[in-house]
Amino acid sequence: MGIKPNLRALAILATAGLALTACGSSNSSGTAADGGSCGHYNIAFLGAETGDAGALGLNMVGGIKVALKEYNDKHADCTVGLKDFDSQGDPDKATSLATQIVNDDSIIGLVGPGFSGESLATGKTFAEAGLPNVSPSATNVTITQQGWTTWHRVIGNDDAQGKADSSYLTGTLGMKKIFVIDDASDYGKGLATVVKDTLGSAVVSTDEIQQKQTDFSATVTKVKGSGADAVFFGGYYPEGGLIVKQLRQAGWTGTFMSGDGSEDPAFVTTAGAQAAEGAILSAPAGPAPADFNAKYKQVNGSNSGLYSSQSYDAANIFLAAIDAGKTSHEDVNSFINSYTADGVSGPIAFDDKGDIKTSTIYAYKVTGGKLDVANPTAIK
Repeated sequence: MGIKPNLRALAILATAGLALTACGSSNSSGTAADGGSCGHYNIAFLGAETGDAGALGLNMVGGIKVALKEYNDKHADCTVGLKDFDSQGDPDKATSLATQIVNDDSIIGLVGPGFSGESLATGKTFAEAGLPNVSPSATNVTITQQGWTTWHRVIGNDDAQGKADSSYLTGTLGMKKIFVIDDASDYGKGLATVVKDTLGSAVVSTDEIQQKQTDFSATVTKVKGSGADAVFFGGYYPEGGLIVKQLRQAGWTGTFMSGDGSEDPAFVTTAGAQAAEGAILSAPAGPAPADFNAKYKQVNGSNSGLYSSQSYDAANIFLAAIDAGKTSHEDVNSFINSYTADGVSGPIAFDDKGDIKTSTIYAYKVTGGKLDVANPTAIK
């Protein structure tokens, strides 16, 4: 998983929020909306809004707010609201919040969960309740292999991203000896496993670290001893930034690559501009179109970020269902299964497991001490 400029500003601005109503009032604590003659519908969001990964979740909430602002401006007689639930990316917290969500009759569907671990922890709850969800960002391959008929995602999974990353490393960059590291999370380990399996004999060695770990001297020693000309890290930017920083401090000069969990300007901040220079950070998401970014900035006060456009598209699927008169969970889910449209993040249509049918993976590069979010390379 895991951003574009000004996310820290977004984190501050998002606390003020955008007032959105659902035939009454709704707020971030999930207070029930007052009913009206039109019915009262809310879209829920479940994901991190605070904590280490909070910037990612705020990107998603920002995208949902843009979709709701557009919809509500056209439907002033019966607006749709947002109820957001901050899991901090923690599967345990997400589990209790999932119960709150399914017990709220005003919620027509869920944008989220935002992370793979919380998706795996809550998918059964949502499926048993029949509540449809569309994740803008959870990429673990196994999520859509659980038989949860209400689970969907508008982003390519780790299988697509991992294979593209492997192709980029060996094909585009010509790397011959690659060291693969994962952070033991559902997301990081899942992505790293696909990369490792796809690279085959090009993998010289592997290692596993832990989230919140700060000393990577043992891993650095293994990388240097392996003779690797490249490192691939499956995990998030707090650890990814420290790993590349400590690798550079130890004199390793190879290529560092990671996935969307590290595709965040905070990766550069953590690593330091000099250590981060040249790092490749992939994501199953391209830059937001200029017109979308302008709308996003008008609503949220800052630029859009990673997963903002996917969240906007996910919210619009639910809003299209309401417009089509589909308001029961069963009808909304059927609507999603047959949904076809060109979203701002790309073409949207789902296969029989809930995966998006088409996805492009992009490679972003740290250049001149900054993550260049405007000019990624589409990986073929």
